[in-house]
Amino acid sequence: MKSIIKIYDMNKSSDAMNIQGAIASNEGVIACEVSLDKKEIQLIYNESFVTLDKIIESIEILGYMVVS
Repeated sequence: MKSIIKIYDMNKSSDAMNIQGAIASNEGVIACEVSLDKKEIQLIYNESFVTLDKIIESIEILGYMVVS
């Protein structure tokens, strides 16, 4: 499954690295590309292992606000 997630308060490269690490820690995430300029993340994941809600939760736990 492909998804795009927008992150409101991702401003620095360290934010992008933290978020990418949190996403990668979810079993079933196949690919994750973070765009700091667009403040978005493009994901490919296996829905048999992880849901989009679980991925979003792993980002929000770090204190970032997911827009969509």
